[in-house]
Amino acid sequence: MATATPVKKVPIHLQSSQNRLYIKRGQVVNHDQIISADVYVEDGVIKYVGPSGDFVVPGGSRIIDAAGRLVIPGGIDPHTHMQLPFGGTVAVDDFYQGTKAAVAGGTTTIIDFVMPNKGESLLEAYDRWRSWADPKVCCDYGLHVAVTWWAPSVAEEMRILCEERGVNSFKVFMAYKGLYQLTDEELYEVFEVCRELGAVAQVHAENGDIIAKNVEKLLGCGVTGPEGHELSRQEEIEAEATYRACVIAHQTKCPLYVVHVMSKSAGIEVARARARYNNVGLFGETLAAALGTDGTNYFHHCFNHAAGHVLSPPLRPDPTTPEFMMKLLAQDDLQTTGSDNCTFNKEQKELGKGNFTKIPNGVNGVEDRMSVVWEKGVHMGLLDPKRFVAVTSTNAAKIFNLYPRKGRIEVGADADIVIWNPQATRTISAKTHHQAVDFNIFEGMTCHGVAEVVIVHGKVCVDEGNLRVAEGQGIFLETPVNPPYVYDALSGRKVDDACNGVKKLDITQNLEIEIPDHSNDTPLMSRDAFMLTGQSTVPGDSMPCTPSGRAPRQDGQRNLQDSTFSISEELDTEHRSCIRVRNPPGGKSSGFW
Repeated sequence: MATATPVKKVPIHLQSSQNRLYIKRGQVVNHDQIISADVYVEDGVIKYVGPSGDFVVPGGSRIIDAAGRLVIPGGIDPHTHMQLPFGGTVAVDDFYQGTKAAVAGGTTTIIDFVMPNKGESLLEAYDRWRSWADPKVCCDYGLHVAVTWWAPSVAEEMRILCEERGVNSFKVFMAYKGLYQLTDEELYEVFEVCRELGAVAQVHAENGDIIAKNVEKLLGCGVTGPEGHELSRQEEIEAEATYRACVIAHQTKCPLYVVHVMSKSAGIEVARARARYNNVGLFGETLAAALGTDGTNYFHHCFNHAAGHVLSPPLRPDPTTPEFMMKLLAQDDLQTTGSDNCTFNKEQKELGKGNFTKIPNGVNGVEDRMSVVWEKGVHMGLLDPKRFVAVTSTNAAKIFNLYPRKGRIEVGADADIVIWNPQATRTISAKTHHQAVDFNIFEGMTCHGVAEVVIVHGKVCVDEGNLRVAEGQGIFLETPVNPPYVYDALSGRKVDDACNGVKKLDITQNLEIEIPDHSNDTPLMSRDAFMLTGQSTVPGDSMPCTPSGRAPRQDGQRNLQDSTFSISEELDTEHRSCIRVRNPPGGKSSGFW
């Protein structure tokens, strides 16, 4: 008598890789439209988007009911640093743990950075990053390459990377003196090469020479704790470098992408430059960190808490910065949101006890980016769902030439899909996140908007609170040169001056921000007190971890949170139901030069 073969129960993520998917009754959201439509997926590709009555569901399809949900393109995080060697240690989120966390939060594509050592071959560094990532990634990924030194051989390797290795973007640094920083002349030459190759230039905009002088002065007067990081890199230092980078790029006719815009002042410089250059050829990215928290954390009396927020450029102590940055996103003065995910545990951050310059730079964000942007943008009435899709997915896909394969729900696109529940909430915590790091800068934040179902290449990886991914299930994405959204600029575009909630910018009037006194706090040093006197009243960085508020203002001393920028009128702080995208990304264009 024959024995029946037992039926093997296939895990959910493998079921969905073998079967067809049919998503019904959802609202499909792209950057330019919202429609009621069903979506059919087969072999990892979207095969149908439209009314249910116009499609016969094939047998064997798994049906997912998305009633009351939004069906959106998977998130694209254009700025990560997985397992990055930095400051004598290595970031704890490797390409497996980091991309696993990304998928958990609704991000289905990341673009990481190859960081060659000074003098190292860019090709060798690229190969090393590929060897780290290819066996581990749980979602698709691309690579930017940093130009950390300059010589004719570097220009030749840039050409090879573009023509043979699938790279179309190169990052330069105006900071990290002696390590990554290039001179203005070198920036000019790198930008010229990028333009010749049809690549996108990226810039870390901070004035490294001034930072080095400030660090010397701060350490000399006894400021050694994490607060010194922000004090040495004030926002005008970021703004000056941002302006200078935009000018150099314009002179070379090279499109420029300003990474991690962290301050109002730098955001204003990007906005002004885009206005000068007709809103095309210049792009700005801000971070989930800049939208979800602020730099008052650097003055916390607990070293581990303060150091856990250290990244460069730093968060800004002005507590109105996050809303301002979101409004810049809303009006298309900034185009993308990244995470700059580069995580270090408590013991690693403690390498900087006694010298803030030795604190490994980096924070989390790859898992929480989507929820933070929804909470601070859509839920607060500053973005609508279409603009949310634009700044978390579509714009990055367009800038780095992945669109419409990525960043859109349409026939022929990769089936990287998120079913988003705008009513659901979750509270962010290091105790429950999927990242390897033991700290979360958004600790305790309750976010409206949850990635309820996450589909990667047609595989259901998140469902009913369960996350199931496999190492190596993602692939490397080649990013072709000459992205149309960047290079196919049309001349004669009429600049649209609609503001969508942000007043026109001016430099003639100060915006003063009053912070309540906390009489029991130990006084901390203000920026102006340091710059004028060179003396510090900052407590030592070995103080016990006790909760604290912001420092009181002393008589005759400016508030610690005084703004270092000016605008013509105070921000309109009324929350709006939504702010429409002024022009659909890619809908209009004109030359940057």
